[in-house]
Amino acid sequence: MVFGRSDRRRKAVTAEPVALKILVAGGFGVGKTTLVAAVSEIRPLRTEESLTEAGRPFDDIAGVETKHTTTVAMDFGRITLREDLVLYLFGTPGQDRFWFLWDELAQGALGAVVLADTRRLQESFGAIDYFERRGMPFAVAVNCFEGARRYPVEEVRHALDIDEQVPVVLCDARQRESAKEVLVTVVAHAMERASAQREPATTR
Repeated sequence: MVFGRSDRRRKAVTAEPVALKILVAGGFGVGKTTLVAAVSEIRPLRTEESLTEAGRPFDDIAGVETKHTTTVAMDFGRITLREDLVLYLFGTPGQDRFWFLWDELAQGALGAVVLADTRRLQESFGAIDYFERRGMPFAVAVNCFEGARRYPVEEVRHALDIDEQVPVVLCDARQRESAKEVLVTVVAHAMERASAQREPATTR
């Protein structure tokens, strides 16, 4: 080492990644738990309980007769979209009697995915109304179940009566890349809305 100089290299300061919270919502049996599990890079936290005879008056399993469990609190997972961007996923319970948990889960969320099943679109209305009333950005992801008829995106948009600005995409909740694309869509939509709200109003 030469006096007055040093070969010590400065270590690059690595910024902490930005962590964002995303809700995965929708009606009973639309695939929320499946999507979180498919995309999460950690072992997902699940709070599932078996469906029982006592719950039959409350749980409408028409169209999902093979479903034997239900989420009673939340699903939780994590995915790194980029080196500087991590998403924390919170899957909401689908039945009406657990909706009191939604307000807690929604706190601090950037946006939401509303999963939809074209065989039971009415199961998605409650979640859509919830996010519209709160002004939270969301995207609708149509989970393409095997044997279910495929509909054009615009037909689904019309059937759900949602604005043109709300993204509607097709997905397979079992496939990691498909689920990841849904999350990318939600983040992009939320960022666009946030940017538009920050823009100053034009004056004449």
